[in-house]
Amino acid sequence: MIQPPPLTNDCFALPPGVHWTPVDEARRLLQAALRPVVAQGEIVALEAAFDRILSAPVVAQRSSPPSANSAVDGYGFAGPIPEGACILELMPGRAAAGVPFEGSVLPGCAVRILTGAVIPPGVDTVVLEEDCTITETQIAFNGPLKQGSNTRDAGEDMLEGTAVFQAGRRLTATDLALLASVGLATVPVCARLKVGVLSTGDEIRPVGAAASDWQVYDANRSMLLAMMRELGFDAVDLGLVEDTRDAVRHALNQGAKQCDVIFTSGGASAGDEDHVSAILKAEGALTSWRIALKPGRPLALGMWQETPIIGLPGNPVAAYVCALVFGRPALEVLAGGAWFEPQGYSVPAAFKKNKREGRNEYLRARLNLDGHCEVFPSEGSGRISSISWSDGLVVLGHDAVAVTPGVLVHYVPYRNYMRPS
Repeated sequence: MIQPPPLTNDCFALPPGVHWTPVDEARRLLQAALRPVVAQGEIVALEAAFDRILSAPVVAQRSSPPSANSAVDGYGFAGPIPEGACILELMPGRAAAGVPFEGSVLPGCAVRILTGAVIPPGVDTVVLEEDCTITETQIAFNGPLKQGSNTRDAGEDMLEGTAVFQAGRRLTATDLALLASVGLATVPVCARLKVGVLSTGDEIRPVGAAASDWQVYDANRSMLLAMMRELGFDAVDLGLVEDTRDAVRHALNQGAKQCDVIFTSGGASAGDEDHVSAILKAEGALTSWRIALKPGRPLALGMWQETPIIGLPGNPVAAYVCALVFGRPALEVLAGGAWFEPQGYSVPAAFKKNKREGRNEYLRARLNLDGHCEVFPSEGSGRISSISWSDGLVVLGHDAVAVTPGVLVHYVPYRNYMRPS
């Protein structure tokens, strides 16, 4: 007679005899397997380079600053100045930013100099204006004053010919400032990654359409498309298709023509209606991983007409977590960038949790006004409100752990998953 299995009361219990890939191992395997898929070598103006990924190293075209200059408003002369009172003759004229002093400053003399002005010949030291007594012909101040005080050396920030950034760097606003300062008007960047987003499922309905009680609205597509745009990629909406092989095949064919990579949600497991994994296995290439994490588990990685496919779980919370933990760093590599690990922080817990060994768990969390980490009251992966309520994840690793209030936990803000640290 057939016998039922022991009751676990845990839909995430890891079944015996099945290899479950630990999260860290899965991420290492994924990182090792990835290569850029975008075209390289596009040259863009610096003003258009924000959030683009460099396709080649960039080198400083001039030094920054190009000449030695004054760091303050004051008076320039030849130092050093020993301890005690110092009186110098004041030469006519001045040095200002963009208006150099004409001529040389004589020994025993000083010249008026403003912040950013090029250091004139005969000057290597500047005294602050507020430290001086000034007449029309002289200045007086007290030493000591070291030679080179209040000046900036030529190239002290960046020397001409120095490598500024290597290929794979995603450019920030402050990166553009540095590139401008060393004379780079254009930079080589990778083409923008085109990411297709496809939803599958007979129970899924487009937002705004009529829906029966047994149907739910498509939350994943809106979420993932917005995520792709926030990441600086070109998001391509591949729509919502029913659970048939013909429909999935047609959608993948269309997506492969338009996109560099495709995200699917739903159909990534091994059930009767999991047509994404089934069609990839039968007609494309598929690596189906059952990963030891909660929420999540099935992750389908495949190729369709030379286009990478990342198959996410259909549950929106699991799709979101897997997109952050696996999809996000993978996309950066596919786009020509570098794999990155999001920066996390040790913060005191404001919750209790007993976690057993054998899987990573990602708790939807946010910091309270005391800087302690709260978690959403329910761990149910169907609670879409939890990812809206939270501002990050508490990451509990593979080992068993008992969390009590005040114990330090590893907290990663969502924003740190989105951008390289």
